[in-house]
Amino acid sequence: MASDDRLIGSERGAVHFERRVLLLAIAVAVPGMSLALVLLWTSGYSLGARVILTLVTALVSLAIAAALRAYVIHPLRTVSNLAAALREGDFSVRARGESTSDALGLALLEFNRLGAILRTQRLTALDASALARTVMREINVAVFVFDDEDILRLVNRAGERLIHLPSERAIGRSATALGLADCLVGDPDRAFEAEFVPGENRWQLRRTTFRQGGLPHRLVVLADLSRALRDEERSAWQRLLRVLGHEINNSLAPIQSLSATLREHVRRTPRANDWEEDLDRGLEVIGGRSAALARFMASYTLLARMPAPTRAPVDVAAWIGRMVQMETRVRIDVEAGPQLTIAADADQLDQMLINLIRNAADASLETGGGVTVAWSVDAPFVEISIRDEGFGLPETANLFVPFFTTKPGGSGIGLVLSRQIAEAHGGSLALIDGQGCEARVRLPIAPLL
Repeated sequence: MASDDRLIGSERGAVHFERRVLLLAIAVAVPGMSLALVLLWTSGYSLGARVILTLVTALVSLAIAAALRAYVIHPLRTVSNLAAALREGDFSVRARGESTSDALGLALLEFNRLGAILRTQRLTALDASALARTVMREINVAVFVFDDEDILRLVNRAGERLIHLPSERAIGRSATALGLADCLVGDPDRAFEAEFVPGENRWQLRRTTFRQGGLPHRLVVLADLSRALRDEERSAWQRLLRVLGHEINNSLAPIQSLSATLREHVRRTPRANDWEEDLDRGLEVIGGRSAALARFMASYTLLARMPAPTRAPVDVAAWIGRMVQMETRVRIDVEAGPQLTIAADADQLDQMLINLIRNAADASLETGGGVTVAWSVDAPFVEISIRDEGFGLPETANLFVPFFTTKPGGSGIGLVLSRQIAEAHGGSLALIDGQGCEARVRLPIAPLL
């Protein structure tokens, strides 16, 4: 009501202002007109002439006052129309007469500039809003917006598929009716199980709060983890089978070829003089390749059947000192760290560190360099670093692909097994390329609950 009173008062003030301008213009003309009329009526002109001149003087004075009023009021109406257009969002209206040489022209110039800025901002906002709507509509995660009463206000296409309802029927329903009530409570960033879609029951939830129109709203995003996990699992199996196929074919191909050759030697009549020698060499190659294939399968079994760690106290300094002494091919420097004891499986840690030190020694042998082993505490973890002085990492994409190796005679499971051991203890293994290579192992000091 107070706002309406102020608006009415403003309108009345505008009317009074125009009337005051007109009265002021007339008042400015009154002294001169009065003097002219006094002189006119005291002169020797006839009565008719004096009446006519009086009327002409009055009309001219009134015309000048009206013109002065229009000259003052018209620019104000122009400015008012410009402000109204900006308020209503019509930024295409522009004022004529903009100039920097007078106050009115400067005011019109600033209004035009303000309109251009607001127009640009609105176009930018519209483009951004259209892009956001398009992205939200097409993105392959379910997006829901609920108001403060848990009523759905917005949903994208993936969300429609998730709840099996088009947006026209879903919007306006409560989260409970849509089966999404659990998404509005609890941890706002978590993974959970729910069978919205048959066969896809692992979901990642992210929830955040924002305000729109002064009211709180909640944005809920649901991503399907089951499909992503299946795709990653399929990709891992494809990489594994590719390497397995390569290794098995490398063993079976020469065995098959030599078997065919030896069969021809045995069937040949008469046999060659050195057929027994060829047979012995062939069988030796077949035996070697069969043994290599057996070792390969044993490595696969070791990798696939790694038992859970049996934890016991492990003195880090003593453990590293013992493992370093087992590598004698290169110089190994130990940078002593803090004295501490961790809870871990000593046998598995031995196997992991032996693999990493052996890899570092192999790399350093190529350059005649050495190896440095160090450890430090980054609570709640201990970080073990094995740095070599080799040529760096030759192949980064397949480092942790099982059975992939760049070393002649290598099994290709050392790094994979080492990382598996570190992760089984709640830690991690990373390889950092630089001047040589650094293997960085992080292990929890205490078992992770």
